[in-house]
Amino acid sequence: MSRASSVCIVVLTVWIGAGSCCGAAEGPSKAVVTVDVGKKGKPISKYIYGQFIEHLGRCIDGGIWAEMLEDRKFYYPVGVEKSPWEAFGERGSVVMQKEDSFVGDQTPWIAVGGGIAQHNLAIRKGKEYVGYVWLKPADGKTTVRVSLCWGDKPEERQSEGIACSGNDYVKSPLHFRAVSDTDRATLRIEVIDRGACFVGTASLMPADNVEGMRADTLGLLKELNSPIYRWPGGNFVSGYDWRDGIGERDRRPPRPRLAWPGQLESNDFGIDEFMTFCRLLNTEPYIAVNSGFGDAHSATKEVEYVNAPADTAMGKKRAANGHPQPYNVKWWGIGNEMYGDWQLGHMSLGHYVQKHNRFATAMRKADPSIKIVGVGDAGAWSEGMLKSCAGYMDLISEHFYCNREKEVLTEYVSMIRDNVRRKVNAHRDYRSRLDSLKGKDIRIAIDEWNYWYGPRHYNMKDAMGIAAGLHEMFRSSDIVFMANYAQTVNVIGAIKTSKTAAAFDTTGLVLKMYRQHFGQLPVEISGASLPLDMAAAVSSDGKMLTIGIVNPTKNELELPLEVKGAMLTTGGGRRWHIGGTDPMAHNEPGKRARIRIEQTVFGDGAVKSLKIPAISVSLYELPLE
Repeated sequence: MSRASSVCIVVLTVWIGAGSCCGAAEGPSKAVVTVDVGKKGKPISKYIYGQFIEHLGRCIDGGIWAEMLEDRKFYYPVGVEKSPWEAFGERGSVVMQKEDSFVGDQTPWIAVGGGIAQHNLAIRKGKEYVGYVWLKPADGKTTVRVSLCWGDKPEERQSEGIACSGNDYVKSPLHFRAVSDTDRATLRIEVIDRGACFVGTASLMPADNVEGMRADTLGLLKELNSPIYRWPGGNFVSGYDWRDGIGERDRRPPRPRLAWPGQLESNDFGIDEFMTFCRLLNTEPYIAVNSGFGDAHSATKEVEYVNAPADTAMGKKRAANGHPQPYNVKWWGIGNEMYGDWQLGHMSLGHYVQKHNRFATAMRKADPSIKIVGVGDAGAWSEGMLKSCAGYMDLISEHFYCNREKEVLTEYVSMIRDNVRRKVNAHRDYRSRLDSLKGKDIRIAIDEWNYWYGPRHYNMKDAMGIAAGLHEMFRSSDIVFMANYAQTVNVIGAIKTSKTAAAFDTTGLVLKMYRQHFGQLPVEISGASLPLDMAAAVSSDGKMLTIGIVNPTKNELELPLEVKGAMLTTGGGRRWHIGGTDPMAHNEPGKRARIRIEQTVFGDGAVKSLKIPAISVSLYELPLE
């Protein structure tokens, strides 16, 4: 369907007074919008509501994953500036031992009277916390006390005493119940009797974690109901060895994140945890393989580990890790932004098309059923990939971020929409003139898209821009097959968390609202007048008409409504909207939401006009005969 195709006929008349909207022309203007239910476009792919998670900042660690301890495997020596662990006791009572370390390069040895502590843990009164510690006596016997402290006094802590003997590491469980609220709690591990001790690793999570995931974040993710998640990157993937993230979690080595110097990767959340995440959310996985520093052999083994039967070499490896059944992952991305000189392993287009084709050939040999997404970037790179790799991909990715502040609100809101349109128009051009695309339907996966201007909350103005971007994807449903909002949690996420709470950001509310209520068959809209942005669709059964409207003005508007190609019933309808008077309004975890999805139920008569709140995203559902 072209950008102009849409669903029912609706005539919308809007009077906008002089100066009522940032950037609006002076004097009243009349906008007439026609929506024709009889002119339907290609169905909107559910994958347009996809999400993207990456090991960046606090998206997974501190966002999705419930682990409270940092550097729990002691990548940094205890006591150095970068380590979150502090040593206490007499000088020399804590020493890092490199020989026969438990995991990674080193393990702390602690003498009687010494110990280690990690501060600034957030706990809440009445909430339970569970964990464990791996301990090995240095000389056959030891006694260790592990305490969760919410103050300096002896009565302001709970302690677990652990007596160990033998020559091997023993995993000892921990359980605490907080009796106070604080963001400055401390976990102390101290050797109190019988001999020195090695501490292999430790863990502490809220007891309500769901297979290692934060319960509060998981609850919101279920409401978001994204049909597909892309992982693990992003720039991260170009320096990631997937084999570091499988096997016994406590024995997986910590590594520096090569894409972002100074950041540490615990490898606690690997392929199997990602698949658990997808199972818990009833969503599809979309795995990106490392075509930066990685090679085709490693990518092929990754496909085999994930999808091969349990009686194959890699299937046996997966089964030994507790997952005998193949995961049957369909969607695989080869690399990330390999066109950019910021990307690990970046190379020229001429060299990369050969690398992509080697990867695709080997991966398809391992599993012919997989769908492959190639790296694109509208312009010379995408055109070159489509010329040389069209037989080696099913979709081509496009990324964009909008990171320029604009003083005029309407211009700010339109940036996402305009970037979607730019990508779509480029691919329409390729389809019209590239012989390599004859007989092929290689559509776009916009698998990273968002506003990006630092780790901050998203405001109401951002929500309007995201909605306008969705509208443009709906209008381009013949070209855009998948889109993955980047990123889901924290950083530039649709959901934000503190250490103890999670909340939908404004952009997350828009994604949730459209995913739940917008129709599947786009219908033709014509005559729409800026600054409003509108899209319409009918449900797959033809019983509901949905109309999405972005109003970036400070005026409430009334739109007379006429439907052609179908009739509205007398059963009324519903409106969901988010908005307010402040385009800078946002939500914060742990505080009362300033922006919420509000629902209005219309009367029994057929709807004849639509009231559109100021500074809002509104979604109308109207029953059809």
